[in-house]
Amino acid sequence: MRQKIILIHGYNKKSKDMKVLKKNLEAKGYEGILVDLPLTFKEIEHSTSILESIISKVIKDIKEDEKIHLVGHSTGGLIIRHLLTTTKYLDKIGKCVLIATPNNGSELADIAGSTLKIATKILKTLKSLQSENVKSLKLKDDHGIEIAAIAGNKQNLFLGRFLTGENDGRVRINSVKFDGLKDFISLPYGHKDIHYQFKTAELIDSFLKNGKFDIL
Repeated sequence: MRQKIILIHGYNKKSKDMKVLKKNLEAKGYEGILVDLPLTFKEIEHSTSILESIISKVIKDIKEDEKIHLVGHSTGGLIIRHLLTTTKYLDKIGKCVLIATPNNGSELADIAGSTLKIATKILKTLKSLQSENVKSLKLKDDHGIEIAAIAGNKQNLFLGRFLTGENDGRVRINSVKFDGLKDFISLPYGHKDIHYQFKTAELIDSFLKNGKFDIL
């Protein structure tokens, strides 16, 4: 039986943005499950509750000893971490991989909050990405679930010019890293294309199988 992976998209995106990664992971022998979350006008907590509801349905069709892996791009990774902090289905979660996730908050969201406050009042997901609001989620790292992160270091987007330090055009590498990671790697891709790369799928496969990123 193929292992199941729930793929969580990022801010202001839909499930179709994860279709290429789904295809690539299915080529590696997994079953990808796409979800649509309201990651534009709702706070992160709202999407987490929806994801938990989805998981409650998926686990009805798996064996007692089977677990579900989670992979999230950008904000989707924060949804995963918040879920791990709050869920009652922790024993059904396998390994998790976060791709270009602003684990320490988004510097661009901080800039938007200080210069365009009306934007963060309307775009509540963007407000959730501000550094102080990510901290307020009190994300736990002692849940026993192995997590790895993949960052991009190709600054190929206009907004990346406003960021300090190495970044993928949207998120700083230093924001992707946090102490609770089992493994970490950076790839020469930008924020909008890193999850479209077959190399990314290969690294996810490596971590899910071996608990580390094997450099291929």
